[in-house]
Amino acid sequence: MSRRRLLALLGVAAAVPLTESLVLVLIGFRQAEGLIGQSSAVWPYDSYHDMRWLFVYHQSWWAFGLGLVGAIVVRGALSAALVGLSWPAGRPRPAWRDLLLRNLGVAALTAVIVAPFAALAVAASVVSLSWVLFASLIPMVILAPFLQRMAVGAGWWRGLPTAELAGWSLLNFVVITVAGGLVWSADEAWTPVVAVAVGMINGLMWNRTVRAAVLPSHVRLRRVPVVPIVVVLTLAIPLVAQALTQRGGATSTFSPPIFTQPLPQRVPYAVILLAGHNSAYDGRPSADPNVERFSYNGLDSGGRPLPYRASATHQSLESSAQMLAAQVEAVHRRTGRPVALIGESEGAMVARTYLRSPKSPVTALLMLSPLVRTGRAYYPPPTADSGYGVATGWLLRALYTLANLGSETDDRPDEPFVRSLLEGAPFYRFQTMCPIPGVRVVAFLPTVTAAESTPGPFTQIPVVEVPSLHVELLDQRMVHDKVIDFLAGANLRNVRSEYGLIQRLGAAWHAPLLTVNVNPVWRSEAPSGPAFSAARICRTVR
Repeated sequence: MSRRRLLALLGVAAAVPLTESLVLVLIGFRQAEGLIGQSSAVWPYDSYHDMRWLFVYHQSWWAFGLGLVGAIVVRGALSAALVGLSWPAGRPRPAWRDLLLRNLGVAALTAVIVAPFAALAVAASVVSLSWVLFASLIPMVILAPFLQRMAVGAGWWRGLPTAELAGWSLLNFVVITVAGGLVWSADEAWTPVVAVAVGMINGLMWNRTVRAAVLPSHVRLRRVPVVPIVVVLTLAIPLVAQALTQRGGATSTFSPPIFTQPLPQRVPYAVILLAGHNSAYDGRPSADPNVERFSYNGLDSGGRPLPYRASATHQSLESSAQMLAAQVEAVHRRTGRPVALIGESEGAMVARTYLRSPKSPVTALLMLSPLVRTGRAYYPPPTADSGYGVATGWLLRALYTLANLGSETDDRPDEPFVRSLLEGAPFYRFQTMCPIPGVRVVAFLPTVTAAESTPGPFTQIPVVEVPSLHVELLDQRMVHDKVIDFLAGANLRNVRSEYGLIQRLGAAWHAPLLTVNVNPVWRSEAPSGPAFSAARICRTVR
């Protein structure tokens, strides 16, 4: 490759993320700056970048259709230029017209392949669950070396990619991830510099991947249609992940030590335990009369919690909070003690919803794996024909319908619990991790939570960061002991060094957040402050 062509390649690859970074810095959209490294990356990361923006920021079917066509045309033209400039010397390069037509087709096909995973990335912004984010991202890493051969010639759909091509694809993923972390680690004034640097590295990645695709040393399984098989298998990843994370049945799935063992004498509270999504309860009493399970089915005539099945947890947070209010009053009357709430995942969100009006017998709240900064995106209910994310919602409905086949539970993207997060986003995004007057509050955050939310300020309450997955923290002996200490009056706080690092490294793979100001559904309840600023955390909702 001549020096002139190389400089042109690096210039084109750097100009795109530089332009995006300048726009984002100008409007103060720091939360989305981690995405800039993907804007000129190799397939399919470039389309993944485009589709996430489109799925969040379209307000009608017309806008989605025009945006999709525009994204395909721009991406196809840009990729044709990058492929042409990367073409290895000594090999005849196709005519520019042929490259353009091929890459327009590649852009269209990649958009279709990537669309389900981009929609899941938006869903991850709604519910702040790490498995949803990982289910959207892992297929991108798997597909990358298979799809990168599409842009250079025929026969791309047969045979395995070479080890060289797979290596360059993986390196590009690492570069994009690190670049997203650097954006958040440095002052915002350095964002354009990082954009130019990652863009130039992207140019080198295009050069090496195109070379590896055009000059393969040896293609294994040359006659086998490997790419279609891999695409189908990767499309199954989020469906399988959804099925594996569903817990069904009618028996209890939440029996931590605090439920099965008596409370120590030094604990002055009556305790209500709130289990998470798709949990169930068979009605068995706790070992201590001052401890009680929250029931998503309410109370019997004697004021005791009723058994419930997993489907009961799908109700709205407002409905669950009303049931919790009745149970808190019943427990307080029965025991004469102040009440402490211990909620896991959805249970933490139910407790936080109830405590929006803090005048109650509750004087302590312990949240385990709360859904941090939920409601960062939106899609309207199925009865609406417009609204931000209207196409995203229908794609998610199709995906969840497939995932629910043969499942004991029936998770839906429009179940009342999820719609509570969507419609009440200003509160849940900005107020969940905030102090509550008259209530002692602490949150236990598993390490995986760091990947669930964008970097930046997210809490003004004490947190205990624990190396763990999302659920069943309370089953761990160390966590149980700390919970007892908190209930006995101790103040807890433990911030782990890797938590912030994981947050920054995950910045590149989130969907851009939908600012509360532009969505008419949220606008009336938006806290004061700049449109894209994280400084709204814990500001009063209008």
